[in-house]
Amino acid sequence: MAYVPGVALLVALVAGCSAGSDADDPAADSKPGSPTVSAAPPGKYRTLPESCSAVPRSTLKDLLPGAADLPQEQQDKVYEGTATVTYDTDRKVGCRWKSDAPDASRNLSIDFERVVSYDPAVSDDDRAREVYAKKEDAAALPTSSGVTPSETPSGSASASASGSGTPSGSPSGISSASPSADPSGRTSGADPDEDLRPRLLDGLGDAAFLDDALTRAGSTAQHRTVSVVFRTSNVIVTVQYTEQPARVTEVPDSRELQEKAQALARKLDEALSD
Repeated sequence: MAYVPGVALLVALVAGCSAGSDADDPAADSKPGSPTVSAAPPGKYRTLPESCSAVPRSTLKDLLPGAADLPQEQQDKVYEGTATVTYDTDRKVGCRWKSDAPDASRNLSIDFERVVSYDPAVSDDDRAREVYAKKEDAAALPTSSGVTPSETPSGSASASASGSGTPSGSPSGISSASPSADPSGRTSGADPDEDLRPRLLDGLGDAAFLDDALTRAGSTAQHRTVSVVFRTSNVIVTVQYTEQPARVTEVPDSRELQEKAQALARKLDEALSD
């Protein structure tokens, strides 16, 4: 009989431990039938291309007239390009090229940005859509009526054709302007049915737009920068192509720059898709 209290105490301790284990088990508190939250799918692209090798030399020769007339060593240096300094090449890379010819200088740049969402409920593609949308909004593309979203109906905020107006938010960091002196945005001598104003583009990536800016700094010649920005899955690509004529009186041709910038953008899109 003297051992009965000890046995009873041991039984009580074992029962207490079992109860404590159930209380600490997270599964014990879960309700049957509660939905499980799955992480959003990752983007299609996990890496980025080598930017300075992304443009074929034959294309560079077309985009950088004048370079082909240089001695071979200087040609190689021009076509090599200069890589953009970035701190995370898995997320952003770019390259720059420049050539000088007797009649004009040309600058070309390409940038690749791989968007990653750190929110498990938001996919990389959805996050990339947000980043791209901000770039498109910043470009303040004109509507079909020729008025940008930020302009008043009277057009008092519109930029002049000479580029003196400077709407904020242009992705290239320069003033958005009508591509020519023609208020319709058409270059002199171009197809009258062709609209060369900044606009959305079809058939390029998942979404794309083109911006065209004509500016003058002081007494220097006007220079035109055409920017093509497109998104494919979770990668956003920006192509910028600039021409500055040697003569102050000359105006860079909008149609030529736009065609070449778009052609390069489509080649980059095809390379990404391969």
